[in-house]
Amino acid sequence: MQLTNRPFLNVSTSVTGRTWRDRLDVRASQTALAIAQRHRVPDLLARVLAGRGVEIEDVPGHLDPTIRALLPDPSTLTDMDAAVERLAEAVCTQESVAVFGDYDVDGATATALLVSTLRAGGLDPLFHIPDRIFEGYGPNVGAIEELASRGVTLLVTVDCGTTSTEPLAAARKLGLDVIVLDHHQAGERLPSATAIVNPNREDDLSGLGHLCAAGVVFLTCVGLVRRLREEGHWTTARPAPDLLSSLDLVALGTVADVVPLIGLNRAFVTKGLVALRRRERAGLTALMDASRLDGPPRPWHLGFLLGPRINAGGRIGDATLGTRLLLTQDGMEARAIAAELDRLNTERQEVERAILAAAEAEAFAAHGLDDAGAAVVVSGDGWHPGVVGLVASRLKEKFNKPAFAIAFNGETGTGSARSIPGVDLGKAVRAAVEAGLLMKGGGHAMAAGLTVERHRLGDLRVFIEQALAASVLKARGQDALSIDGALTASGATPNLVEMISRAGPFGAGCSEPVFAFPNHKVTYAEAFGAGHVRARLTAADGTSVKAVAFRVAEEPIGRALLSGRGRILHVAGTLDVEHWQGEARVSLRVRDVAEPA
Repeated sequence: MQLTNRPFLNVSTSVTGRTWRDRLDVRASQTALAIAQRHRVPDLLARVLAGRGVEIEDVPGHLDPTIRALLPDPSTLTDMDAAVERLAEAVCTQESVAVFGDYDVDGATATALLVSTLRAGGLDPLFHIPDRIFEGYGPNVGAIEELASRGVTLLVTVDCGTTSTEPLAAARKLGLDVIVLDHHQAGERLPSATAIVNPNREDDLSGLGHLCAAGVVFLTCVGLVRRLREEGHWTTARPAPDLLSSLDLVALGTVADVVPLIGLNRAFVTKGLVALRRRERAGLTALMDASRLDGPPRPWHLGFLLGPRINAGGRIGDATLGTRLLLTQDGMEARAIAAELDRLNTERQEVERAILAAAEAEAFAAHGLDDAGAAVVVSGDGWHPGVVGLVASRLKEKFNKPAFAIAFNGETGTGSARSIPGVDLGKAVRAAVEAGLLMKGGGHAMAAGLTVERHRLGDLRVFIEQALAASVLKARGQDALSIDGALTASGATPNLVEMISRAGPFGAGCSEPVFAFPNHKVTYAEAFGAGHVRARLTAADGTSVKAVAFRVAEEPIGRALLSGRGRILHVAGTLDVEHWQGEARVSLRVRDVAEPA
């Protein structure tokens, strides 16, 4: 029940067709008032906390999430004890171990974390990151045979392996023991392995299904260090690793993989940002400098500056670059790798723009402007497989529905899919595999990967449409912009943004606060870059705030700002602080625009 039947600021239909709603209903408003009174926090911060479901008694823990308070015993995960015991045996007997990771940020951070922990224990493990184009996702028989020929006796897969039945069976035939450390959704049948640690396997009761692979690996390392301590392995000459200092890796994997920022994940990101600010890891320090990161790192920097550059290696370059960057202790090598990743990221953006234009044209040809269909499914010959995930994400944003982008090479296509909140994409893709429509596929609720034969594409479109129709209709029927409060330009100060950030970190599962700026004049607006728009919003008292809207110059938001010069508008968005020549300035990242009633 809303506090009022009227939309926020009476905006029933914005330029994007959405209704603006107060995020707080009656109960949440009462909770916000109680939070402000009991915990002596500002009213606006109390509203933000209540709007994210924080109960009165949970406020102190939310404002200061600690690893100590939130870290569970690793043994609560199914198969964890078996995994730790086998890893400890490998360390104590100096076995040859190989870590097989994924080519995305979560895979790179998880691989680097496990390799560095094993190195601290005295091993020199091999690691393999598959080439996205030539090897594809997950373990493959060729790579496993190569590792076995190099004397590997224990294979650990991270951020992959849960659905790799045949490759892992091949590993066992070659005499390798296998440990899987993963988080992707799992079916009833699991591969044969010494241990499969995955909080999303059906028989796992840990309640940790929100962890990314780096989070699962962190818990594994905690268990391993503890087990080796019991064995007396750690000495003055060989001290146990400080795992808390590795939370920068876990934070990066957590944010980049867009897992919910709830529970333990909040502590991972909060404390990981503290570790990142110390600039002690040569690779991430070099990458922050190459990314031209301004001011102290914040969650969105991980997702939009650092993450894409690490991903660029796996998308269109050398898939091992990201992991090598995270493992190196040599500053010169770190700067060289970071510069190469920065270059590849620029190249990736150019490739992505060309493919996105073709994908949008196909989507409009298929769906027109009538918004028909539950999902967008596009494909193309010669598309770079490394960017289809990004293309799917852009299409999802543009059409506000799940999107699939598939790159065909001959009669086989490799694709990625991205979903909207409330629509479980991983479940639909797994069902398509079981129905025989996909050669392989998997993922989680918000993202999935797949391989499809060309002659199955039409059947796949029909299947996806039927599988997602009901949940997409329900999710889009609830599509309104939730507003946390109203501000004026004069109230949007760096101090206010810092105060609001105490309720973070913000991201998936803990949405960034959205504030409305009512009746502000657009005193300046222009398009810039690759379809972006920047503007200045001026309040009645003459104070103003900078606003920026990304990739919307040809969209309703961009057109409204560009045509609104000199006019009064309601503008809603999220706040950020920019640092320029030592000065902190607030900017508004625009989410929506509306005409005053």
